[in-house]
Amino acid sequence: MTAYLLADHLFNLVAPAALIALLLVAMSRVFPVFFGSKQAFAHSWYAQVVINFIAGMGVLMVGLVLFGRDAKMLTYVMLVLVMAISQWCLLGGWKR
Repeated sequence: MTAYLLADHLFNLVAPAALIALLLVAMSRVFPVFFGSKQAFAHSWYAQVVINFIAGMGVLMVGLVLFGRDAKMLTYVMLVLVMAISQWCLLGGWKR
């Protein structure tokens, strides 16, 4: 495998986690009622993106190890659920 193909595979592995992390933080700014309390945000936006991205990468790695390959629908469902719960916790959603 060439370095180009390796970089392409790694990018395609992390792309869903990165996109969902960015969208979650952006949507939590646009629609704060759905994501948490009306208090100030717990972290800056880029810290939220990084924390959600790390949580998403953890889910993708667990899915890769459990199923032996990536791009399984169950992995993507768990990715969305874990990252939504992570964002909810970052914004203090339980304080409502």
